Amino acid sequence: MMEGRGNRHALVLPYPIQGHINPMLQFSKRLESHGLRITFLVPNSDPSSLGIDAGSIKIKPISDGSDTDVVTGDDLGTSINAGMRRFEIKVRESLRGFLESDEYHDDPADVMIYDSIISWALDVSLEFGIRGAMFFTQPCFVTAVYYLVGQGVVRVDEKGRSVEGLPPLMSMLEFRDLPSFVAQGEAYPGLTRIFFEQFSNFREAKWLLFNTFFELEEEVVNWVANQWPLILTIGPTIPSLYLDKRLANDKDYSLSLAKPETETCINWLDSKDPDSVAYVSFGSLASLGEDQMVEIARGLKRIKKNFLWIVRESEEKKLPQGFADEVSGKGLMVRWCPQLQVLAHQAVSCFLTHCGWNSTLEALSLGVPMVVMPQWTDQPTNAKLIVDVWGAGVRIKADGTGMVTAEEVEMCINDIMVEEKGKAIREKSSRWKELARMALEGGGSSDLNIQKFVSDISLRA
Repeated sequence: MMEGRGNRHALVLPYPIQGHINPMLQFSKRLESHGLRITFLVPNSDPSSLGIDAGSIKIKPISDGSDTDVVTGDDLGTSINAGMRRFEIKVRESLRGFLESDEYHDDPADVMIYDSIISWALDVSLEFGIRGAMFFTQPCFVTAVYYLVGQGVVRVDEKGRSVEGLPPLMSMLEFRDLPSFVAQGEAYPGLTRIFFEQFSNFREAKWLLFNTFFELEEEVVNWVANQWPLILTIGPTIPSLYLDKRLANDKDYSLSLAKPETETCINWLDSKDPDSVAYVSFGSLASLGEDQMVEIARGLKRIKKNFLWIVRESEEKKLPQGFADEVSGKGLMVRWCPQLQVLAHQAVSCFLTHCGWNSTLEALSLGVPMVVMPQWTDQPTNAKLIVDVWGAGVRIKADGTGMVTAEEVEMCINDIMVEEKGKAIREKSSRWKELARMALEGGGSSDLNIQKFVSDISLRA
């Protein structure tokens, strides 16, 4: 731990959903280990519903004007489209109220670290003379795509058949690889606006923080660093136990909106041979059609080894009748699991994933090869990077109707788990695990960037 920084104070403001709170809270733990005091602001009228356990980090709720503020379930897009303007108005008001309070004046902050998708928080921060650090919860590559499209440098054919104007470092992208808010922006107007408005004032931020590590995105980080304010890669933001082991008791995330069936999962995995289980999860939000769920179920039933499949309660009705009994012993289905513990288990050999950025970083950091089946937002671009840039997985191909067949699921999983062609992917995945750990160890790229950020904060504006 660095000494002599205890008088420095950082406010941290995430967008209040699990996939944004967890990486920002993990980063806060890193900053606290360097001596900063952290006030973690949670826009939520009932913060107790989140169950955040962050140790000595101070959790401070600020109202967003509603009784149920954390958006979960299958209506995420609709909820955000309808409510983001209201959220902005209410949280601006609450944030100003906090910054005007005696509580804040008794302990003013040196910096506000804010989620990039609430870029307007910087306006409030600067209004009160607080320097701003913008935190991106998506990869640097995806952020650069949004920026270039927003600037009109990259153009997408109006019929969705081609992409023009890509710089050389992105030239391998095809239309299907673009984030859904670029390829199908008209389908998600509210969300699309949010992601492009990230750049409305970003040059006024003092720092741009990315939840990635330099070695993973070296080319694009260098390219972006030549054009934007101070770029710092500070990830991967997963608990220290799974990386450098430098933070005491940092063994899990501080927030899970679903209760994991930990004992059931780990006991079952303990009963399986090493490298004999395919782990399958599409995250907390993706909702697959019933026909697609049936095809995945058929494919998993046919693979040569075992599987652990996360099927949320809302998705269970889509499974084939009697499926659990048919695969008893070979397959286990639970509603939620402790994903890091599962990925770190010796029985797990590959991960069939939707390619959410947090899940992607976890798999890379734990050396688990991926079978990628992206759904929306940044996931198609992440999938392209996983397969064709990082060499850490294979991509499932949909048929002409957009359906992923059972045969395709079976083939891709077997390719990684049992076929010779999976050897190179397994070796690449092991290498990324090593590089992720090294990035956060003493003197690693992310560790040095975190130290620089802390040192910069100590220099008052």
